[in-house]
Amino acid sequence: MHARRRHLFVGLATAALLAGGTTAATALTTPAPVPTDDGAQALCKRLPKLDDRIDRALTRLNGDAGTRGSVARLQQRVDNAEAAGHKAVETYLQDRLTFRKSLVTTLQQRQKDLADVKTWCQDNDNGKGDGGGRS
Repeated sequence: MHARRRHLFVGLATAALLAGGTTAATALTTPAPVPTDDGAQALCKRLPKLDDRIDRALTRLNGDAGTRGSVARLQQRVDNAEAAGHKAVETYLQDRLTFRKSLVTTLQQRQKDLADVKTWCQDNDNGKGDGGGRS
C-alpha cells in the first residue's frame, strides 16, 4: 500500500507540473496589450535620471587609462596584448574597443535627443494631456 501512495503522489506531482507548465506556456504566448499612448509623461518624468545616467556613462568611457570601463584603458590593454604577441587576445580586445568607441557616439546622440525631449516636455506640460502639437 505504501508503494501505491508513492505512485499516486508522483502522478499528482507530474500532473501539477504539466498543468503549471501549460499555464506558463500560455502566458508566454499571450500577446501583451497594445500601448494606447507614447509614454511621453513617463519619459518626461524620468528625463533627469536618464540624462544623469548618460552623463555618468560618457564620463566613464572618456576617462583616462586608470578608469575602469574607459576607452583609453581598453586601448592600453590592446596595446599590451600586441606587445606581448597575444594575437587572439588582441583581436578579441580590439573588437570590444571598436564597440566601446561606437557606444560613445551612440550615447552622445542620445544626449542630444534627450535635450530635444527636454525642450518638448517643457513646452507641453511634461507630456500631460494630449501633448499639444504632436507630430
